[in-house]
Amino acid sequence: MIRIHNFARGMRGLRVAWQCEEMGLPYRIETVSFPPSEAYRALNPVGSTPFLEDEGGVAINESVAMMLYLAQKYGPTPLLPESEDPTFARVLQMTVFGEATLGMGLNPLLEARFAAPDADKHNWSVRTQEARVEKAVRYTAEILGDRPFLAAADLTLADISVSSALGMWAGALGHALPDALAAYRERLAARPAYQRAFKPG
Repeated sequence: MIRIHNFARGMRGLRVAWQCEEMGLPYRIETVSFPPSEAYRALNPVGSTPFLEDEGGVAINESVAMMLYLAQKYGPTPLLPESEDPTFARVLQMTVFGEATLGMGLNPLLEARFAAPDADKHNWSVRTQEARVEKAVRYTAEILGDRPFLAAADLTLADISVSSALGMWAGALGHALPDALAAYRERLAARPAYQRAFKPG
């Protein structure tokens, strides 16, 4: 069975669980303590979450890699169109964008908010990084436009990836989303598969 190691409120692990629910894949959540235990670090020396284990000795980190792995191994799935599909490139772009641009841009902001001394919580570096993420959020709103999904006519990995990052920006960091993105996140969070994935953590 697929095992997803995740912090109790880890949005990146939620991405993977949500995908499993959308695809009807059986999985189990293994909650990781913070800071991670020595036993977990022996499994995943980076100490990050999520971490995925699957049959055949698969043991990987990086949530987007997990998403692509699951879609390819257990697909085909509408979450990842075939390469001949004209939406394929945009799905890949926005799936990676959700972590490489949005998600990773949030990491230093989360550290500043929850770990930095008060004098450093809003320093020049933090303000500059916030401006970068705000630009990426505006770009996301432009890509979405007035459509229900980012890259195709229905939900794809792009939506799972990006909306999870937007959840960190709005939830953990308390930033307002443009109205269209706020409504988009609410629609996705109302999906039964999201609700089932969110419930364990």
